[in-house]
Amino acid sequence: MTMAVAPTLPWMTAATALLDEVASTQAAAIETASQWAAEAIAADGLVHLFGTGHSRIPVEEMFPRYGSYPGFNPLVELSMTFHTQVVGSNGQRQAMHIERTPGLAEVILSNFTFGPRDVMMVFSAGGTTAVPVELARGCRARGLRVIAVTSVRESMSADVDPAVGSRLLDEADLVIDLCTPHADALIEVAGLDLPVGPGSTIAAVAIVNCIKVRTAQLLSDRGAMPPVLTRSSVVGPERSRALFDEAYREHARRLARAIGQPGGG
Repeated sequence: MTMAVAPTLPWMTAATALLDEVASTQAAAIETASQWAAEAIAADGLVHLFGTGHSRIPVEEMFPRYGSYPGFNPLVELSMTFHTQVVGSNGQRQAMHIERTPGLAEVILSNFTFGPRDVMMVFSAGGTTAVPVELARGCRARGLRVIAVTSVRESMSADVDPAVGSRLLDEADLVIDLCTPHADALIEVAGLDLPVGPGSTIAAVAIVNCIKVRTAQLLSDRGAMPPVLTRSSVVGPERSRALFDEAYREHARRLARAIGQPGGG
């Protein structure tokens, strides 16, 4: 996937090739994930989404934002997803240390009660750090179907942490491959021996939007489509506000079950 190209926008050229690879190789997995998501949401369940580091980005892309709808429950831990304070208090060293802490995933999961039709999507490009791996493992132990969105090349290029014991892709019922190279970065620059321009974010965001759209199609076919967050320029300010309120109420209703009796169920 690493490319040495001459155009003015070489990263865009490489990103287009990356998305083409995702589309040609991951369509079946994306369809399965969408079917599972539609089944969960139609059954009054939730599709939970979890990521640490920059894998927070596709979690937030799924809900809440324009063109999205309740049924997807974003889970992020601020201690592992706060990037702007690079050094000092709340810095990246601490965040990277925390996401490698064995046992923390079980503490996170103990805050929730999961339903029998719930699904968990775990995002990790590298797929070897303790918290996402152990969170996937803990969800499967609780009976949830787990979808891993990870880079197979990145994951297989790193050794398994003995304290963790496996990779994220080993702990999933379904793997969606980001198709990024083991360095993540896509572009080789002349005179520089290190690649730049990561590709995992655009791949992950494309994947979740494909799932979001396909799930909406499936839910609409069932007559089970929740309200969609929509800009006032599309539906007018009054209906836009009403849709937001309705969507937030629906999210709160579904989430109340998940956090009403926490205890790791």
